[in-house]
Amino acid sequence: MSTTKPPFRADHVGSLLRPPELHAARAQAREGKLDAAGLKAVEDQCIRDVIRFQESTGIPSITDGEFRRGWWHIDFLCGFDGVETTQSDYGSAAFKNADEQPPFMKVTRKLGRSKPIMVDHFAFVKANTTKGTPKFCMPSPAMLHLRGDRASMDQTYPDKEQFWADLCAGYQAEIRDLYAAGCRYLQVDDTSIATLCDPAAREARRKVGDDPDQMPAIYARALNMAIAGRPADMTVSVHTCRGNFKSTFMATGGYDAVAETVFTQIETDGFFLEYDDARSGGFEPLRFMPKGRKVVLGLVSSKLPALESKDNLKRRIEEATKYVDLQNLCLSPQCGFASTHHGNKMTLDDQRRKLELVVEVANEVWGGL
Repeated sequence: MSTTKPPFRADHVGSLLRPPELHAARAQAREGKLDAAGLKAVEDQCIRDVIRFQESTGIPSITDGEFRRGWWHIDFLCGFDGVETTQSDYGSAAFKNADEQPPFMKVTRKLGRSKPIMVDHFAFVKANTTKGTPKFCMPSPAMLHLRGDRASMDQTYPDKEQFWADLCAGYQAEIRDLYAAGCRYLQVDDTSIATLCDPAAREARRKVGDDPDQMPAIYARALNMAIAGRPADMTVSVHTCRGNFKSTFMATGGYDAVAETVFTQIETDGFFLEYDDARSGGFEPLRFMPKGRKVVLGLVSSKLPALESKDNLKRRIEEATKYVDLQNLCLSPQCGFASTHHGNKMTLDDQRRKLELVVEVANEVWGGL
């Protein structure tokens, strides 16, 4: 039982471990020993190589591994006029047991999109993909609100309706240009959905004046605004996890607190859901998933190098069919392998084995990709 429309039976979240030569080039660029053109040349070759790598594993969706980014969300969001990075009080948004924390973002003036942000990134992938479907990944608009410095945001946008309107207009413009460049598979990445399942994170939102009971609906509406007007032949999926930074996480808790709102209100074609360990809870919340919606089960860990058992993966897929028809299920890692330039704590060989496992299990369960 194959599927030719994404999400695919075997899929992946998008980011991939940076190779040594790319790490070395970035270090040289920071030290002033390599100019922008030299760094881009290394990036270009590493992306060509990682496209061939993905094709060799049998994974049908192809990305650039986010090799031109330092951070999966910050690089994109700082492409909007008015967004800058800052350090802030992380509270319960901090990653557990991490030796550093990602920057926050601040909104310093009216948001806008005076030029394309990463359309050229996608165009390069499309031009160099010989088989498979090129996919572009972008952070959801919720990430600027969730990971943004609230004081600067409140000062610049006391009217949050205008904040969402300006931000989502920028998203719509970027998506139009991505489509014109040939993008037919878009993935929106979002940690807010799963983070709001964590009681500690919900309390932290209350402390900054948010209502965590209302936030899932607010964020769902913002995502819908961002993708509004997309062409009918552009598939859009949303991926959510509880944070991914050097094999650490920032939240825990099942989807129960947000499932009914998020699964029924977000207007995407599919959901990539983190389900690699007990932090994600059970499959029961999937009962709220609308019929016909694709659910990509993130059962394979991208944080830990140990290879999962095929039998266990198949058993868990079978468990999920209590709530979602098998024909609407797919399989993937629970997150990317390198949401930031640092990468998770595993090797390039571990990464290959994980992706090949996803393909093998998907072939055995659904009888072909």
